[in-house]
Amino acid sequence: MDRRKSLKVMVLGTVSSGLMLEACKTEDKKAILKKAPKVTAEKHPGLMKEEVKHLEEVNAYTYFTPEEMKTITILCDIIIPKDEVSGSASDAKVPEFIEFIVKDQPDNKVPMRGGLRWLDMQCLNRYQKSFAECNPKQQMEMVDEIAWPKKAKPEMKPGVKFFSLMRNLTATGFYTSEIGVKDVGYVGNTPNQWNGVPDGVLKQYGLAYTPKELKECISF
Repeated sequence: MDRRKSLKVMVLGTVSSGLMLEACKTEDKKAILKKAPKVTAEKHPGLMKEEVKHLEEVNAYTYFTPEEMKTITILCDIIIPKDEVSGSASDAKVPEFIEFIVKDQPDNKVPMRGGLRWLDMQCLNRYQKSFAECNPKQQMEMVDEIAWPKKAKPEMKPGVKFFSLMRNLTATGFYTSEIGVKDVGYVGNTPNQWNGVPDGVLKQYGLAYTPKELKECISF
């Protein structure tokens, strides 16, 4: 499937915080503390003090374990792989974006961690390995089971919801990154260059620019 064309029209969806409660019993894990550079208003002049404080709190710790981040990175690159147009989702630092969003919007914590746990359990039952330890063929077999909501089996419903959340977050992170913006071809607002009224229109109305106008006004 042409993931890029379909993902370009996606918007960030909302998912109930109770999505994976049954699949995940690990929410009581303590967040892994890390040292982070102090966020200051001087470095972020466009933010209010409250926003700077919140940003500092979000950046003060990590939520996902290294193993979970490895799985997230693999899934991101399955959703948006590297091609001849641009880099992959991980090249655009989408996994880091997802880590930030989950901490910034805590309602995503249980659905994401629960989904990762569900995915590993499915792979352990099928292949006796976690998702990240599976080979690419096995990983794609698992993803194909949950990537198509209308085709998915009823027992795959928790995985379908998780993958939909992953896909939305990946698309949002990628297409708001520098790599993603270039992939879309968006150039932003650019100044117009007007070279005056076309000669055919001027002749139609019996008009013409004077030598002075040609020199001063439309000499681009």
